[in-house]
Amino acid sequence: MSAAGEFIDAALQRETAWTPPVDDRGASGLRSYGASVGAVRGTVRDASRKFRGMSHDEVTALASELWDVPVFERRLAAVVLLQSNVSMLDNFDLTRIEGFIREGRVRSLVDPLATDVVGPMIERLDDAGRSRALATLDRWIAENNVWLRRAAILAPLRPLRSGQGDTERFARRARAILAEPYASDIVNEAIDAVLDALAK
Repeated sequence: MSAAGEFIDAALQRETAWTPPVDDRGASGLRSYGASVGAVRGTVRDASRKFRGMSHDEVTALASELWDVPVFERRLAAVVLLQSNVSMLDNFDLTRIEGFIREGRVRSLVDPLATDVVGPMIERLDDAGRSRALATLDRWIAENNVWLRRAAILAPLRPLRSGQGDTERFARRARAILAEPYASDIVNEAIDAVLDALAK
């Protein structure tokens, strides 16, 4: 384990005051250290100060290292790390993030990956990079994986909420899902959330 990974893991294990929400237990199969969300965020912030100046490759390798152990707080720390360094990411990182989403299987991991990592990353790409990334999200919609579909729907939430997103692309993705005979509540919730944001 890297020094940064050891620092984060040890700090999280010292926190034992919290129980994850229901959706983060049971079907997820994740263990929990009992650290609060605030403690996870604070630990990642402290690690970023202690190990200042990490490169893109170091950040993404640390995220993978944290994610590899099926503990909720470690995986949330990986998400927070990517959120904090989203300006470093590009469309080549979508493969790694796709793996996280496939394995995430809970809203409190998948949703921030979609709205706070994938979405903002795509917004800052150049035209060619954005085109490739959007094609990847279109592929996620066609996948037989409810979490990838949920992430593809939620990824453009921020720009759609501000009135600057591609409403036609969102509508096309939502129609493709809603036209299917067997809908998933997990994906339909995401569609409803975006529609609510658009309505406001």
